[in-house]
Amino acid sequence: MKKMTLDDLRKLRQQKKDELDKRGPDNKTTQVTVGMGTCGVAAGAKETLSAITDEIEKLKIKAVLVRQTGCMGLCHAEPTVEVTAPGMPTVIYGKVDASIGRKIVTDHLAGKRLLDNQICDKPAADIVR
Repeated sequence: MKKMTLDDLRKLRQQKKDELDKRGPDNKTTQVTVGMGTCGVAAGAKETLSAITDEIEKLKIKAVLVRQTGCMGLCHAEPTVEVTAPGMPTVIYGKVDASIGRKIVTDHLAGKRLLDNQICDKPAADIVR
C-alpha cells in the first residue's frame, strides 16, 4: 500500500465529511422515508432505496433527508415511500419500484408535482393546510 500524502488525507477527510453530511438531518427541509420492514424488503425496497438515493445524488439535491423505517402497515402496497416536503401534502406512495423511485425524485422532489397514480395514502383534503 502506498503512503498517503497530506493532500490525500485532506481529500479523504472531506469525502467522509460529505458522506456524513448527506445522512445528517441538518439543513434538510424534505424527508423521504422508505419502508424497509420484512414485507418491504421482500417486495424490492432495497432497490427502491438505492434508486432514490442515486437519483438524489445525480440531481445534486441537497435538502433531502432519506431515512429507512420498519413496516408502515401497508403491506399490500410494498415497497412504500413516504415524502414530506414543504408546501406539499405528506403522501405515501405504494408499489414503488426503482423506476418509480427515480420518478418520485424528479417529479415530486425536484418538480413539486405529485405522482397521483402511485399515492396510496395522504391526509384528507379538509385537514391539509
